[in-house]
Amino acid sequence: MNLVNETRNEVVVVYVKEERLDAHNSAELKSAVQKLFEDGTKNVLVDLKDVRFIDSSGLGALVSGFKNAISHQGNLKLSSLQSQVKSMFELTRLHRVFEIFPSAAEAIENFQQ
Repeated sequence: MNLVNETRNEVVVVYVKEERLDAHNSAELKSAVQKLFEDGTKNVLVDLKDVRFIDSSGLGALVSGFKNAISHQGNLKLSSLQSQVKSMFELTRLHRVFEIFPSAAEAIENFQQ
């Protein structure tokens, strides 16, 4: 899986550089986010700008990251969801669980508040 991490204003932004987040690659995202929190990162933003499809495994990896954030007194937020991915969050009602922002910049600004 192609993940690119960038630290901006004490927020680690994880850019998912894949068109699909599914059973074939979601475990890698799950373990990458888990490692960030275990290493002491408090604020993680997962940017899904390039993801055009997400299945239950991908959603599960993100939920796992969210639970990890809580157990490490951290925050995990999402940004840049494409319409089909956003629809999956609405269908599963996960848009009520996650803080989702239109862009990485807006999400990073929200971490600072």
